[in-house]
Amino acid sequence: MLNLELIEAVKQRVEALIGGDPSLFLVEVRIKPTLNIKVYVDGDQGVSVDRLIQFNRALYRQLVEEGVLPDGEFSLELSSPGLDEPLKLHRQYVKNIGRSVEVLTLEGQKISGKLTGVTDTGFVVEEVKGKGKKQEIKSHPFTFEEIKSTTIQITF
Repeated sequence: MLNLELIEAVKQRVEALIGGDPSLFLVEVRIKPTLNIKVYVDGDQGVSVDRLIQFNRALYRQLVEEGVLPDGEFSLELSSPGLDEPLKLHRQYVKNIGRSVEVLTLEGQKISGKLTGVTDTGFVVEEVKGKGKKQEIKSHPFTFEEIKSTTIQITF
């Protein structure tokens, strides 16, 4: 089975598994040449480890029973995207409004700030420059097409 066909087969099964909960959504399916299948599921309010384990077991069982991978030699990881994973879907941007992000544009410019708004075509990041009386807040609107990646930043 070709990689694209396998990705589509896994996507269909995952969407059927999580379909009962409209707050959950499939972010991405990746398959390495070693047949390591990585599935990322997220939720508008997050997703619990127990639910991920439940989905992982059900998906693994389906893939084996249905002979999706004839040799049965594959590994499956089903998780939520970690903080090191860039945001990929509009729903992820909406979910993370108010959080600190770093945006890398296609031109290589990096902007760090707070994600303050999301539209159908883009989003806004507010960058704070300076301190005290010299503090300035600059608003940066972006379209999704002009960015390479957006990642969540952990602030302490």
